Formats: sequence, C-alpha cells, structure tokens
Amino acid sequence: MAQTVEPKRRRGKLTLVLVIFQIIFLVLFGIFVEYGEDSDAKAEQNNLEHGNGGADAMDNRLGYYYPMFQDVHVMIFIGFGFLMTFLKRYGFGSVGYNFLLAAFVIQWATLMQGFLHLHHGKIQVGVETMLTSDFAAAAVLISFGALLGKVSHLQLIILGFVEIIFFSVNEYVGAGYFQTADVGGSMFVHVFGAYFGLAASRVLNKKSWEGSSKEGSVYHSDLFAMIGTVFLWMFWPSFNSALAPGDDQHRAVINTYYALASCCVTTFAVSAMVSKENKLDMVHIQNSTLAGGVAVGTCANMMIQPWGAMVIGVVAGTLSVVGYKWISPFLLSKVHLHDTCGVNNLHGMPGILAAIAGAIAAATAETSNYGYGLYEVFPARAPLVNSTALDTILDDFTVDAGSGRTAGMQAGFQLVALVITLAIAIISGMLTGLLLKIPILDQLTPDELYDDNNFWEVPEEDTHYVKVQVDDQMKGSMDELNGATNKTEKDTKM
Repeated sequence: MAQTVEPKRRRGKLTLVLVIFQIIFLVLFGIFVEYGEDSDAKAEQNNLEHGNGGADAMDNRLGYYYPMFQDVHVMIFIGFGFLMTFLKRYGFGSVGYNFLLAAFVIQWATLMQGFLHLHHGKIQVGVETMLTSDFAAAAVLISFGALLGKVSHLQLIILGFVEIIFFSVNEYVGAGYFQTADVGGSMFVHVFGAYFGLAASRVLNKKSWEGSSKEGSVYHSDLFAMIGTVFLWMFWPSFNSALAPGDDQHRAVINTYYALASCCVTTFAVSAMVSKENKLDMVHIQNSTLAGGVAVGTCANMMIQPWGAMVIGVVAGTLSVVGYKWISPFLLSKVHLHDTCGVNNLHGMPGILAAIAGAIAAATAETSNYGYGLYEVFPARAPLVNSTALDTILDDFTVDAGSGRTAGMQAGFQLVALVITLAIAIISGMLTGLLLKIPILDQLTPDELYDDNNFWEVPEEDTHYVKVQVDDQMKGSMDELNGATNKTEKDTKM
C-alpha cells in the first residue's frame, strides 16, 4: 500500500517548494543585489580611456580570480557530485541532487553573506562573491555526504537553506570578528559542513539506515566515484588558494600540491597495510587521498615550507584511512552515528588537523621568516593605528592597522575559532535534524533508502538492477533447496 500512496502524497510538492524559493530569491536580488565596481558599466574606473576605450581588461579582478573560480566550480559540480556516485542504486540522486543543491545554495549564500557585508544598503557582487558562494555550497555538499541516500529532496532543500544561515554567521564571526586565518576554508567550510551533517544524521538516525544491501557499491559505481576523486585532487590547489593575494596564492598552490601528493602515496601504503590480505580498499583511495588538501587548507598560505606541507599530507592520509577502517565502525556501533560517505574521515578530522596545524604555524610566524608579508597573512598582527611601529612599516609596505596581536595570541584565536565552529555546527545541525523530522518533508521509508527508483525516472533497461534482483531470488531459492536437502538427509538417517 505504501508504494502507491506515498507518490500521490508527494506529488507537486518539490515543484511548489522550489518555485516559492526561486521567487523569493528573485525578489531579494531585485531589491538588494547590484554589480560591484569592477562589473558596473557606470563605475568611474570603467569609464577611463584605455587604448580602445573603456576599462583596462588586464586591470580587472575577473582576470585575476576567474581561472581559480573555474577550477572551484568544477570541484563543486563534478568533483563532489561524482565522488558520491559509489552507491550502486543512487547514482542519479548523487549527481542530480548535488547539482540542484549547489545551484540553490549559491543564490542563497550570495544573499546571506551579502546581508552581513552591505554597502550602502546593497549587496555588491563580483567574481569574489561567486567564489565565496561556491565555498558555501561546498559546506552544504559535505553535509549532504553524511546524509547521502537517507533523506528526501525536500529535506535536502531545507537543510541547505538552514545551514547557509548558520554557516554565514559562523564565518562572519570567525573570519571577521576573530580575524582567523583560514585561507582554504578547512575550519569554516570542511569542519563546519562535516559536523553539521553528522549532527543532523545522528538526530535523524533510524535502525533501517544500517545494514541495507543497497548501501554498498559495485565495480562501475566505484569507477564513477573515482572521476570525482581525480577532479577534486587535481583542482584542490585552486580551492585552497583562490582568495589569496600574490605570493600568498603562489605559496598556497605549492603547499597544497605537495600535501596532496604525499597524502596520496601514504593512503595507498596504509590502505594495503591495514588489509588482512594486503589489498587496496577503493573507499580509501576515493576519499583518503584527498585528506591532505583539507588538512593543509588553514595554513596553505603560511610559511610552513614544502616539507611541512608533505608532513601534513602524510598525517592526514594516515588519519583518514584509520578513520574509515576503525573510527567509523566504532561510531556506528557505539554512538549510532551513520555517515554514508565518511565525511568525518575526509573533512571532519582532517579539518581539525588543519586548524591545529594552522595554530602551530601562527604561533611560529614572525617578521624574521615572513617579512612585512606577515601582516598580509595575519592582518590582526599589524600594529595599532597611529603607532610608531605602523608608521615605520608604512614607509616600505602598505598595510592596514591591526590589533597588535602577538604570535601566541593569534594562535589562541585560531583555536578559539575551531571550538566555536564545532559548537555552532553541532548545535545547529542537531536543530536542523529535528526540523527535518517534520512529516510534511517526506522522510524516506526503509524501501526508499539508497535507491533512485522512487524519485527518478530510471531506464527500464537497468540490467544491473535486474541482475541484483535475480541474484537475490536465486540465493533465496538455493537457501530453500539447501534447507530441504538437509531435512531430507536428516530424515533418511533417522
């Protein structure tokens, strides 16, 4: 009966919700959003004479940021999407919902982050806005990974809407008020997204989530997931360096590059080591190879030296594999924390490692190894306004007045930002989980878990699905036959 009643109860609901939200976004964009100066035709710098007239194309922020933005955009829509296609019956949901959720979130994130940084009552957008909106989408997609296959599309939309509110506030507090350095978003994106999703998963947890035969992968689904892995691995240096200036950006690319390389090699080594038969586990290769990019994110633009980045990559790869091998099963059995994609192992724990590495790097940062570039990486460490020290610096280097923090103080603020991020993510994730329990949001039945059939038009020639059904039927028949045979033999002996 449930198979026939459920679709009727849901009919038109997704369309209605999406249309309502899109209309709200259109109205808010119409009222508040306008082009930033770099893209505004009437802006003064765009009306100066430059050769053929108009603004100088080479002196526009788009030229500096757009190549990195393209890489990050690929990560969001291809990397994250295909990374989650490992589920054998949920490929459409993995890529499709990733597509929908990211497109929804980048609009809402533009508004939410813009409301916290209004310019004369308006939200001015440019390529940097596009980048920060993509970063916000990444946080939501990480949370999606923890809930993959276990929530409906309506629940995902509400989750994304609510999460962006808390994500934006947390980032505003951490990056703005505390002036925490986190160029790659390891704390504000990865840690927040992971523990928001895990907290929601714990609140929503049902016994039916565990042990489903449809939760596993097959050969070709793991290959599709590796597409996502390779795209993410290749473009992660852009993710960690996109918003960094000049030499900071160059340094972030180098550090991420070597952290990823050492992490990849370590993952293969540790994966084989923890296997009883010394075989490689594709789950580790798909995910743990990326942990180095997360773990180096906070200190990617800091003077940690390439060997330091490689050490971080080695530790991250090891930690992630250990997480998949032992920590995830422990959390599932003891805490009933079900994490479909293992986001704790790829984003959560490596993100915490990143925050600790960032605090250590901040504690050792001085002008002796940074020069005046120290105040570019840690703006709060610049001398106070009208101080003699600031005047001396301004003779050679352009810098805004800061708070006069010491290295130890900056390291302390780095750790405080981590604690606050964890607190906001977990509390808001739990509250969101409670919200998602509302019946109108269409919680999935046990038969609908990890399966596209109830929400997607699945081609009839899905031979793999037919094969799975036939195999299950044959297994059942063989079990019955074996049972009958054993009974006959027992009767004969009697």
